[in-house]
Amino acid sequence: MASKGPKSIYFTEEHQLFRETVRSFMEEQVAPHADDWEREGRIPRDIYRRMGELGFLGVTMPEKYGGSGGDLFFALALLEELPRSRTGGLCASVSVQQFMATQHIYEWGSEEQRRKYLVPSIQGEAVGALAVTEPDAGSDVASIRTTAVREGDGFVIRGAKTFITNGADGSFLTVAAKTMPEAGVGGVSLFTVDADTSGVQVAKRLEKIGWHSSDTAELFFDDVRVPSSSLIGQENQGFYYLMEAFQLERLVGAAISVGSAVLCLEVTAEYMQERKAFGRPLSRMQALAHRMADLWTSVEASRQLTYQAAWLMREGHPAQRECSMAKLMASEVAKETADACLQFFGGYGIMEEYPMARFLRDSRPGTIVAGTSEIMREILSRMIFEGHTPSPARERSDRGKEVTPGESEPSSSAPSGNSVSSGVPASWEAEDLVRSLPGRLRRDQVEGWDAIFHYTLRGAEPPTWTVTVRDATCAVQEGHQGAPNCTVTMEADTYISIERGDMNPQVAYMTGKVKVSDVIEMSRFAKAFNPAPR
Repeated sequence: MASKGPKSIYFTEEHQLFRETVRSFMEEQVAPHADDWEREGRIPRDIYRRMGELGFLGVTMPEKYGGSGGDLFFALALLEELPRSRTGGLCASVSVQQFMATQHIYEWGSEEQRRKYLVPSIQGEAVGALAVTEPDAGSDVASIRTTAVREGDGFVIRGAKTFITNGADGSFLTVAAKTMPEAGVGGVSLFTVDADTSGVQVAKRLEKIGWHSSDTAELFFDDVRVPSSSLIGQENQGFYYLMEAFQLERLVGAAISVGSAVLCLEVTAEYMQERKAFGRPLSRMQALAHRMADLWTSVEASRQLTYQAAWLMREGHPAQRECSMAKLMASEVAKETADACLQFFGGYGIMEEYPMARFLRDSRPGTIVAGTSEIMREILSRMIFEGHTPSPARERSDRGKEVTPGESEPSSSAPSGNSVSSGVPASWEAEDLVRSLPGRLRRDQVEGWDAIFHYTLRGAEPPTWTVTVRDATCAVQEGHQGAPNCTVTMEADTYISIERGDMNPQVAYMTGKVKVSDVIEMSRFAKAFNPAPR
């Protein structure tokens, strides 16, 4: 029943050959050992080295770091085939290693950090963990309590993390900590921390309902001293780095869920054709066969949604909505599929010597990690409802004034790094707000900073603007002038709604309503201006 991979407009022959290589490796060199690894609760390091040699661990990374330089669909091929290992723990460990712990280092880290951590990770010589979640803070990154205090030429990290995949046996950690606790989301930073650093303690290995082969740990940081060179990117920008990476994490979770569900259905279909009851195969029993048809349809819908989200990301389009949808749907469908397929196996389904018990256990964490299904629904509901506040066109209509035919409703829910007060006059247009920036400049925030921002406000007249900050002054020009440090693109209605306080800037940023080319520059820009006048 197993196919060589889906025929799809998204995958080339090269993608499919890579998929077949991953599948063969998982089925022939990993799956035969899955039962032993599940019992031991560990994945041997030599399996990472072998995956590194085959180019699996750096599939999307540049060749200069030892990667393969492939596009996002090579990653999807890998992620969909990882479940062929027959152990969800390997899926979790490898995905955290490649797409989470090292992703921040690649995107924001120094060249020194990339050479020290990224290169050996791609080779399979080092295994990384992402340490963000705490006993009282999961998806709510702003509420973490772990701190990193500057002392001398470095930082001292104190706090605790929990549910950390690769946390017990990993080589290094990418740690989120508060460097400015009073600043909320604006005071989070990321650090690289070697696992053997003095003060890093594995409080305990956590036992999970599934993913038994991957280690999951509770960690303590007891006066852990790290040099300033361990800071990833800029201080106090960690929240924005994490937000940037969330859509990739969700896409990773969706792809693994799809691959797991497909394998589960293939195994079940083979069993149903072989297993007979009342003189005929289970596959000939209409109630069961029709249920299988429904499951395959749901899995295929999840797969296509995941591919669409990946395509948007690859092409540089906002994909927060689609990635959240894909993660929500695929993980829930995988859970439903495993439960239904176990039922088809009858009494054998609940026997550990058959695969369905593990399929069921391993599907369950998928609806929790990388943002629970409830968090996904909350994000999506905000996109739906916070993005449909009354537009200036509607407001003018409500006041009895003529509305130009074709004026559109707003299409947003917006982000930035800045908390904005409400009270902007309803009559103000995007042009008025942009032109008010020089008068709102906080000179104490821009000392020694020279930067050019290109704004594109779709639907505004004019739509393009240049905002220059130089010598503690701000200038605004129509059109795009000079080489920008950062480009900012959004709907004009989105910009107005942010300034009016009708839209939460953080939500808008997370949901892709505002597209920025440089998160660091944009977050600094957001802090450099006072709210618009009432």
